Formats: sequence, structure tokens, C-alpha cells
Amino acid sequence: MGDFNESVILDAIRRHPEGLSRVELAQATGLSAQTVSNICRRLIDQGLAEESGKQWSGGGGKPRTLLRVVPGACYALGVHLDPAVITYVLLDLLGTVVAQHGEPTPLGVDTDQVMTEMARSVTALAEGSGVDRDRILGLGIAAPGPLDAQHGYVVDPPELPDWGSVPLRERLAAETGFPTLLDKDVIAAAVAERWVGAASQTRDFLFFYLGTGSGMGLVVEDSVLRGVSGNAGEVGGLGAACSTKALVDEAIKEGALGHEFTPIGPQDARRSLDELARRARAGEEPAASVVRRWAIRIGRGVCAAATLVDSDTIVFGGPLWPQMSGPFLEVIEPMVASSPFVKAVHPTVVTTTTIGEHVAAVGAACLVLDQSLSAQPKSLLLR
Repeated sequence: MGDFNESVILDAIRRHPEGLSRVELAQATGLSAQTVSNICRRLIDQGLAEESGKQWSGGGGKPRTLLRVVPGACYALGVHLDPAVITYVLLDLLGTVVAQHGEPTPLGVDTDQVMTEMARSVTALAEGSGVDRDRILGLGIAAPGPLDAQHGYVVDPPELPDWGSVPLRERLAAETGFPTLLDKDVIAAAVAERWVGAASQTRDFLFFYLGTGSGMGLVVEDSVLRGVSGNAGEVGGLGAACSTKALVDEAIKEGALGHEFTPIGPQDARRSLDELARRARAGEEPAASVVRRWAIRIGRGVCAAATLVDSDTIVFGGPLWPQMSGPFLEVIEPMVASSPFVKAVHPTVVTTTTIGEHVAAVGAACLVLDQSLSAQPKSLLLR
């Protein structure tokens, strides 16, 4: 219980970078003033928090001392394995990227070799950052599903044909020496939004991920839904499935792109999608119509999902979102506003991630921060 309460206080301070007083912490968490004072003392002694100035209450009384998180108290590594590009990041405690590296995903290469190169890149990023290795809590991996989350395997992702059943988590843990977590890219992205992104101040939201594939991360009562096997987030059943290849293929079929844009791999598909997005933003037909139809499908899916879990926020992001955000939001925002499913009992915010195109890589590192430092209700269960 003590560890849980300590995490509750740390999480409350972290969500207010400008600082919170002990009185405000007691009000925000419901813990007694004495408990808050004791926990704050421990956090300061551990170097996780620091006093950051005074706040006058306005009544002429004694000023309150503010506390804030120490960003460099600890760090986390993240890697996003995408069929087109592998992205590596190092985050501080506030989720700020302090080091980053990206490289094209090797295709047709033995997976053992790829994992060895991934481990080398992780190690090089950590060493080159100048951060004390002892301050790095661990490594998180975001990968396309399906996954065997229990054993840490990537299991035959559709766009990674050579990755049949690969022990990615254990392999990177062994070769880097860091404690390692593995999760789906869309779930990692939702964790990033909860930790440091556009949804950090809400407890119920959904995140629509648009990359080589697509998916939807759901957060209910501040808990990320993973499902029984850790593979929650597939959206085909909601009519919202969207992949780079499928969108490009439809564009070629409809004459929005010429056959010279036919992709032979994920990286080609991204380049073709860039051109489709450019034409759609310029209002060229039939490119604009193709993109509009996909936006309608996604809009229907997120409206249904937002109603299902009663979310008040819908966040969009992913590697391909920057190219598609304009024409997609032009369609989806009014769909959500007028949806008969998204009731007007509360407003539903539709927004874009504030993290950027590397949200899944940032989310991978946030998996480590979240597990290590956030309040986990399941930790209160007696075994």
C-alpha cells in the first residue's frame, strides 16, 4: 500500500510540471496531509522530486512550497519495430526525448541478424547519450501484432513476412542487458498519450494509430486495455481498418495514382501514400475522394468505439498521421460532432497527438516508465 500511495503522489506531481504543493497533493489524491508529507520527503530523498519554489495562497498566510519531478532522475529506452523503419528513443522521467535514432527496416534479412543490429543500436543510443546507465530503468519494445505477450514473441506480423515466431523481448534483453518489455505498437502509443501526450489529463480516451497498419488503443478509468492475450486494438470489425498498402492499392485502382506507384514493400508504400496525401490536400480528384472514403470508414469506427467505452477524447497519431491529418480531420471531426452514437451528455474532443510521428517509439519507453513509476491498482491484489 505504501508503494502504491507513493506512485499516486509521484504521478500527480508528474502531471503538473509547474509543480504542486503538499496541500494540493492531499486534495488531489485523498490521502492525509501526514501521509503526503511523509511520501514527499521520501521522493525528495530518492532524488525523484524536488522543491521548486513558493506559492502564495492569496489569504495572507504562509506560502506553500511547490514540488516537481526531477526529469533526469531516471530514463527509459524505447524501440519501435515498424515494417518500414525502426525508431529508437531515450526519454527522461517527464517523457522528453533526449536522444533519438532511426533506420530503415531490413527486409529479406535473417531475423537473428536484425535483432543483433537492433541491440547494437539500443546500446549505442544509450552510450552516446551520456546518461548514466544505472539511471536507465529498462527498454520497451513496440511491435506490430499479433504478439505472444506472455513469452515476448512477435508472431507472424502481416507486413513482416520473415518474422514468423521471434523471441524479440528475450533476445534484446539478453543482448542489451536491460530489463525489457514488449507490447503492441498501438497499445504503446496509447500509453504514451496517457503518460505525456494530448490525453494526459483525461482518464478515458481512445487512440487511433495510423502507420503501415492501423489500430485503436483504448484507455478506460486510466487503465490501458490489453485484452486476454495482449492483442487488443484490432479495428477491422468496426470498419475502421486502414493500412498503407490497402489505401495505395485503392488509389491506383481508382486512378488517383499511376501504376508506377505500385509498392513492392512498406517503404515504397509510404512514398506512394505521401504522393496520394499531397494530391488530396491540393484537392485533386480522384485522390481527394479516395482519402475521403477512408476517412469516413475510420470516422464510423471511432464513433462506435467512443460510444462503446464512453470516451471523452479521441486522439489520432502514428507515423503516417502527419500526411493524412488535414483531409482526415476535415471529415472525422464533424462526424463525431453529429454522430447519433456519441451522445451530447459530455463533449468529445477530437485531437492530434502532441508527441509527433514517433509516438509508438516514445510509447515503448513509456511502457517502462509506466510500469516502474505509475500507480498500478493490480499491485494491491493479495496473492
